[in-house]
Order: sequence, then C-alpha cells, then structure tokens
Amino acid sequence: MDSGSLPQKLSPSQRAELIREADAATSATARTLNLGAQEKLVVRDVAKDRDGTTHTRYERTYAGLPVLGGDLIVATDKAGEVKDVNRASKARLTGVRTAAQVKAAAAEKQALRASKAEGSTKLEAAKEPRKVVWLVNSAPRLAYETVVGGLQKDGTPNELHVVTDAVTGKKLGEWQAVHQGTGNTQYSGQVTLTTQQSGSQYTLTDTARGNHQTRNLNRSTSGSGTLFSGPDDVWGNGQPTNLETAGADAHYGAALTWDYYKGVHGRNGIRNDGRGASSRVHYGNNYVNAFWQDSCFCMTYGDGSGNRKPLTSIDVAAHEMTHGVTAATGNMQYRGEPGGLNEATSDIFAAAVEFNAKNPSDVGDYLVGEKIDIRGNGTPLRYMDKPSKDGSSLDYWSSRAGSVDVHYSSGIANHFFYLLSEGSGQKTINGVTYDSPTYDNKPVTGIGIDKAAKIWFRALTTKFNTTTNYAAARTGTLAAAGELYGTSSPEYTAVANAWAAVNVGTRP
Repeated sequence: MDSGSLPQKLSPSQRAELIREADAATSATARTLNLGAQEKLVVRDVAKDRDGTTHTRYERTYAGLPVLGGDLIVATDKAGEVKDVNRASKARLTGVRTAAQVKAAAAEKQALRASKAEGSTKLEAAKEPRKVVWLVNSAPRLAYETVVGGLQKDGTPNELHVVTDAVTGKKLGEWQAVHQGTGNTQYSGQVTLTTQQSGSQYTLTDTARGNHQTRNLNRSTSGSGTLFSGPDDVWGNGQPTNLETAGADAHYGAALTWDYYKGVHGRNGIRNDGRGASSRVHYGNNYVNAFWQDSCFCMTYGDGSGNRKPLTSIDVAAHEMTHGVTAATGNMQYRGEPGGLNEATSDIFAAAVEFNAKNPSDVGDYLVGEKIDIRGNGTPLRYMDKPSKDGSSLDYWSSRAGSVDVHYSSGIANHFFYLLSEGSGQKTINGVTYDSPTYDNKPVTGIGIDKAAKIWFRALTTKFNTTTNYAAARTGTLAAAGELYGTSSPEYTAVANAWAAVNVGTRP
C-alpha cells in the first residue's frame, strides 16, 4: 500500500487551519478553474493525505444563489498545484436567468402536493422556498427548492426536498433528507460504556468521543428527549422493557463507529471536527425503523414491533451514523443511483464496523439487521452476498437501477463490496454461509474487508459527489485503488473484476 495516499489524522485545529486557508484562496481557485465572474466557491470540507495532497470539497454559488449539483472536489499537491478536479456536473454556468416567472407560493404548493402523494402527514413547509440554480443532470436553470416537514407515511420525520423550475413551474426533482436510518445491552452482551459523572449522577455522555449523548424520547416523535442519567453507572438489564437497555445499545454502537472511523481511517467524528452527534431512542410506539437527520445531527431509533426489538444493534447504529459521514463527504443525493450508493455506503461501513468490533455476541457478517428481526421471521433485512435474497434488492446493474427504491438499488454496490472483500462462490465466515454469484459467471478473488473498506472510504471522501452514479463509482473506486495500491496491483484488478461481476464495466 502507498501509505502516502492514506488520510492524515488532523486535529480540530489543523483541520480548521486548512479550511481557513482554503476560504482565503477561493477567489484564486475559482480563477484557476476558469469559473465565470458570477460564480463563487464555498468551502465545505478539507481532507489531507500523508503525502501532502489536500482534497478540498466546495459548493458553488451563481449570482449569490446556491447551485444544486455544482459541488466539486479539488486535489492539490503540497506545493499548492492542482492535481485533479472532480465535478458533480461538467455543464458550464452561463446565461442563467435569475428572474423567476413562477411565484414561490406556487412552488410551495407543488412541494406539499408531492409530499401528500407519498402519504406524508402533518405537512408544512419547513421554511420559505429558496431560489437556487439546478445543475443536476441538466443544463443550468433557475429553480425553487422547498423543504416539506411533517411526518412520512410510517411516522418517520419528513424532510422532503422538492425542486421546481422557476420559469416553467415543472417539478425538476425531489429527495428525502431523512435517511432510514458497564451497559447490559440487548444485542451485544455486557459492555463498557464511556459516561460522564456530575456529582452523584452519571449520564450517557461520551466524554471520549466528542461528548456524544444518548437520549430518551420516551415514545415521543419530536424534541431532543431526556439525557439518560442514573446514580450507579449501570445501564439497562439486557431486556427491552428496561428503557436503559436500548440506550446502552445505541451508546455502544455509536462508540464503536466513532472508534472505527478514527482508528482505521483517521476521521475524527462524523464531520471530522471532533464533535459528537446524539442518539435518540424509544421514538414513537411500535416504530419499526431508524434514521439519520443531518438537521439535528442525530441518529434516532424505534423500538420495533411490539416495542420488543429496538433497532439499536451495532450494524444499524453504524449504518445511521455513516449517513452522517456521507452527508459530510460525498453527499450522494438520496434519489436514483446516487441514492442507492448513499444507502450502500451505510451498509458497507456497518459491516466494516461490525467486523472491526469483534464482539462475541454480535460477530462480523455481511448481513444487514440480522439481530433486529425486522421481518418477524428471523431473517436479515438485507444480504450483501446475494442481495436479491430479500425479494426486492438488485444483484446487478441494469437500466432500472435509477428508478427503484434506493434501499433496493443499493444491492448492486453491496454485492460489489462483498465480492471485493470475500470473492465469489460458496464459503463460511464466522459461522455464516455465503454463496455469491457473478453477472458474467466468472470468479472474483477477494482482497479482504479491510482493504475493500479503505478503497471505498477514499473514493467516498475524495471522488464521490452529489451526482455520482454507478459508472462514476466504478471510476472513483478504481482511482482510489490505484492511489492506494497502484494501477498494476491485484487490488486494482479486483476492483475492476468485482464491478464487472455486478454488470458495471468490463474486466481488464
């Protein structure tokens, strides 16, 4: 491995300094990239490799308006010279009219209708529609972005973004921003938790991990809940009837995920700024889901059917927390193929966290949600070796990949990752038997989950953007493998073979 291409561990002050330097240079960078006079860059994140390469992620504005689909990543060497530019759209921002012909109120009505058609309730516009430039898979056009609040059909909070052409009134796109989704735990046995003591009381505040807090919603569907506290620093009894048990599971899963990202990838928290998120448990009544919300920087967990199976297992916690990492990095839009890649990224790192944890009560596997029994028949929610075993997910890419639910199109990347990690054919790992097929009926040799995860993480943080589709994900992961291991390496070949095995590209 080329260790120079691995991420450098940055302290919060080092990261802040890199962001300050990038902010100061946005005008010069815009000129280097030949952007137009009305375009400006806004620094969103910065990462640095050990060899001094800096990857700066930018949003764009045009005439002061946010450009949706205009994000880009600029890689510069240690001398400050641009090495590579990865754009969400290659379209030029020229001749964009900024005077709307459609009123904002009409855009808001369209957004409310779209959300109602999906079964959402308690609808309201979360804020006034904002004027934007829409640059997603199209020529630039003036538009309104409206965010609809309320609740989705299953009781999940609603943050539906609807984009309306400000000249014609046509709906241009929509996506959902809520991503579904000593402790005596229900799933992981007795574990050690980091807490905080104040006087004679302890709270589920993780002082070692950015002061992450675990809070009790007590069946509510709103608010931040109550911070778990108690006099003895013992949390739960392993049974779902004890409300602290789910809190212990969620607190433990968040700690494992934080430690994985920091220890393996050098990332200091979800946004790489050292700040801990929060976990909210006991959402609603009989709520069979979990979700991430960037707006509250929190993971939220229901208690499952009959309030007996809280969705707080290690892999679900890692899945939801990874949605936060994705929002802070590649930010693949939660619709179409980018949405499938967004969802798969959470499954991929859920498996990586589970393997890395080495918990004897919940060993690493390539099954998603195997502990929470969400179907009620003892089967997992998803299978990475052959995703179609769940009855809905896609094993291979086809032209319909962009039109199915993102939880089903994610199967393509999940299958790719399994093949890259373990290879094709039948095998037993940690007591679970897998039998992974390939689209081209040719075998794939795996490189191990650790290397596969490093490749995916590098692609996520330095190549992927809001519009990344499966073809672009192949390009990005091949570039990442080449940077880490070399373009003539077995790892690079394995990436190409694994994508071909799910019908994305061909073998070398």
